[in-house]
Amino acid sequence: AAAFMSAACSSDSDVAAPDSGVVVASTQVAPTVATEALADIESGTTVRDVDVQPAGFTTAMIEVTKVDGTVCELCMWLADTGDERGQGLKGVTSLGTPEGMAFVWDEPTTGSFFMFQTVTPLSIAWFDAPLARAGGALVSTADMEPCASENSTDCERFSAGGDYVLAIEVFQGDLASIGITAGSTARLLPGTEATNCPL
Repeated sequence: AAAFMSAACSSDSDVAAPDSGVVVASTQVAPTVATEALADIESGTTVRDVDVQPAGFTTAMIEVTKVDGTVCELCMWLADTGDERGQGLKGVTSLGTPEGMAFVWDEPTTGSFFMFQTVTPLSIAWFDAPLARAGGALVSTADMEPCASENSTDCERFSAGGDYVLAIEVFQGDLASIGITAGSTARLLPGTEATNCPL
């Protein structure tokens, strides 16, 4: 039985060195759930005061292996279709129980991400294809700020430092807290897709 992230997955020493070789580049596509919902919010309310979670997604377990060999099993929202990847974390202000969102492709891709209609700053980590039962290597990471433009073509595009099959988005600054630093690997655990995170 898989469990949520253990305390061993995070520590104060989990900060990537500035010269770690991890390339900063990133983006995101998120759930379109909140554009209309956000219009009804009282003036003066901050985005983080409103609890808008991803809607219409399943969850899955992601295995992150830290550079020291510690293995962390994390429940994440799963975006594994074109429509789900296009929706991503748009309008989301709360992840609920899951640690973030995992964007999964069957084949390596180089597509970029952007922050159109995404109201919460995010961090992203891209991983290449896993080998056998081992996770894919960390390709690059990036911090992404919301794009305030009403036209998606005006939003900055963020690209990975190479091909990837998995992208993990979390609230900005939270990658190290789930074990993702230079030298980490990650993979989707087969057969773990579910309606909700396991208890």
